[in-house]
Amino acid sequence: MLERYETLQARHDKENNAQVRQRLNDVSYTLCVATGTRDIDAALKAARHQLLNTRPENDSFRAAT
Repeated sequence: MLERYETLQARHDKENNAQVRQRLNDVSYTLCVATGTRDIDAALKAARHQLLNTRPENDSFRAAT
């Protein structure tokens, strides 16, 4: 969702048409719902924080073979 938001935001900055604006609004809403926030800035911050906390720092999670 973050990548989609960033892509749409870049397109919106260049094109600013109704279709891109609506898609950006939809992704913004979804990010807010998914992160339990009410505005896109807070949603982006929360989503980035969640991603950072879910990425393994090493391969210790892999089963030994």
